[in-house]
Amino acid sequence: MNGEGAVVTNEGYLLSPQITIPAGATSTSISKDGIVSVMVAGQSAAQQVGTIETATFNNPAGLRAMGGNLFVTSTASGDPTVGAPGTESRGTIQQGFVEDSNVSVVEEMVNMILGQRAYEANSKVVKAADEMLAQTNAIVR
Repeated sequence: MNGEGAVVTNEGYLLSPQITIPAGATSTSISKDGIVSVMVAGQSAAQQVGTIETATFNNPAGLRAMGGNLFVTSTASGDPTVGAPGTESRGTIQQGFVEDSNVSVVEEMVNMILGQRAYEANSKVVKAADEMLAQTNAIVR
């Protein structure tokens, strides 16, 4: 939330559609389907202030990367289809969580080293077979 009460991303970008938290709100909650509710001092029931929407694309690989986990639509991606989270194969929202990388750098480095060692071993086998065939060829002549 920024200084004006608008809900923003970690980088400070406003959501679209914009959601503003009232000044007297004592707590905020976001449901899995994107509904943003607040408890306002003096009221007994939660008040719904907006819904966070998600977008899907016909060709997500066609989105143009802008850096910082930001993407822009392109002719290859098609137009966005906006809707509520959890519907039409859209993911859900988890309050209080920040999406992180799902790749373990250490594990991938170990796998890369193992692959490199296997490639070196196979290269040596091919080289030895080539030398043996060359020697066999020389004996036949």
